[in-house]
Amino acid sequence: GFVISDAPLSTVVPVENASMDERTIIQWDKDDLETMGLLKVDCLALGMLTCIRKAVDLIDKHRGFRLDLARLPNDDEATFQMIQAADTVGVFQIESRAQMSMLPRLKPKEYYDLVVEVAIVRPGPIQGGMVHPYLRRRQGKDPVTYPSEGVKEILGKTLGIPLFQEQVMELVIHAGYTPSQADGLRRSMAAWKRGGDMEPHRLRIRELMLKKHYSPEFIDQIFEQIKGFGSYGFPQSHAASFAKLVYISCWLKRHEPAAFACALLNAQPMGFYSPSQIVQDARRGQGGRVSIDVLPVDVAVSDWDNTLEGGHVRRGVDDGGQPSLRLGFRQVGGLSEDAGKAIMAARAQRPFADVRDLCQRARLDEKARTALAEAGALQSLAGHRHAARWAVAGIERQRPLLPGSPDEEAIVLPAPTVGEDVTSDYRMTGLTLGAHPLSLLRERLQRQRVVDSRQLRGLPHGRGAFAAGIVTQRQRPATAKGTIFVTLEDEHGMVNVVVWSHVALRDRKALLGARLMAVRGRWEQVDGVSHLIARRLEDFSHLLGEIQPGSRDFH
Repeated sequence: GFVISDAPLSTVVPVENASMDERTIIQWDKDDLETMGLLKVDCLALGMLTCIRKAVDLIDKHRGFRLDLARLPNDDEATFQMIQAADTVGVFQIESRAQMSMLPRLKPKEYYDLVVEVAIVRPGPIQGGMVHPYLRRRQGKDPVTYPSEGVKEILGKTLGIPLFQEQVMELVIHAGYTPSQADGLRRSMAAWKRGGDMEPHRLRIRELMLKKHYSPEFIDQIFEQIKGFGSYGFPQSHAASFAKLVYISCWLKRHEPAAFACALLNAQPMGFYSPSQIVQDARRGQGGRVSIDVLPVDVAVSDWDNTLEGGHVRRGVDDGGQPSLRLGFRQVGGLSEDAGKAIMAARAQRPFADVRDLCQRARLDEKARTALAEAGALQSLAGHRHAARWAVAGIERQRPLLPGSPDEEAIVLPAPTVGEDVTSDYRMTGLTLGAHPLSLLRERLQRQRVVDSRQLRGLPHGRGAFAAGIVTQRQRPATAKGTIFVTLEDEHGMVNVVVWSHVALRDRKALLGARLMAVRGRWEQVDGVSHLIARRLEDFSHLLGEIQPGSRDFH
């Protein structure tokens, strides 16, 4: 630890018990602490730090080298190509819809571009009108101009657009504020969202900058941008720290995709994406990223966590020796960690002879037995799901009523259909390693003129299109003025759908209720960013029932 005061903290500030056991909190808020001149340190608990640690350990174990994060070269071309293509499912910070739509436009080529990327897609810069001016300058559509050399020195790295809190402070000091007055402005910026008054600062800054011969238009623009920060002012140092994690997670995804996907699944819940999307993304691979073989949960080999199998020692950056990803018991809905650990302990003594041996030695209750059978985890012991269900149902079997009754074990059950397997997969593990539901429906969808995501990406800008997919996300950002963003998934990838507020209102039932959604709309592709602008939404969830009766349980 380190000393932050020369006396016990309780003698310096009022403290109280927190609602969590063995936690203590200070009664004053952060602004009071600042006013008193006390040291305040923000400690962020980021799930991505856990994910990176797990990935490094997996690489050490399965690829034979210890990754030194401090020495990771931050100019890896392949990593930046992946980022520019917005192939960022699961990485830190730049995985959201808004970030993904920014990446092909901003085209990060170096580390500082990631610092900008992290800071620019936030409510402050968006409301302050900074995103488009910066992008237009970055893309060469607007000239990069500075009203003076002094301003160029402050805003040069961000093409004349203030993106960081430090830049705002430097600008007003450049105009004539003292450092303590600039700090007062920073506090007013934070308080402005809560009804604080920025007007005295506006008048003072305007007066000082006019004296320095800056145009009224430039002064007004700068002040609007200062106001836009509100409580979202983003320090450059903060963005730089975040960008480091962005880069490391992207490097891992690009060069060690098996370890990264495995670590990401083991660090859940975190981020924007479900285990299903993470697994589908790893299996697909794209660009230069290797596709990963994902293996099902199996009581004979799975651990509680997801694990890696096979692969070879890393001889070069992309030598193709990626291991397979084995799904763990943690992916099985309804199976407790205690039950998973009990299976591992019993298996360590000797392999399971059959389902009865497994259930007895691991002392599995009915809920655990059923969960394993439904999840397809008993295949190596009992065969297909129907046989597994039958096997676990017979664990506590009564003696036959009449001597000479046929042995139940001899009954041969038909294997489940592909549709039944897919339905059970989604119900029990939230993902499937079998056929994607949309591939099973593709023939039917083609008859209705529905295009898949691969065909969609080949359409020219502005073309009308009819697409469908499993709904994986619905987002309604506060800054989007009622617009809703929906992400659909089919067997070839994801489709981003933009639903304007009037369409959302009219087709509300389909928007909120559809698990399988069909969208008629206009396909747009600009600067490498593509999305379907919805004109009409339809609920096609009933088609899931055609895969297999009972698929109402499909999630």
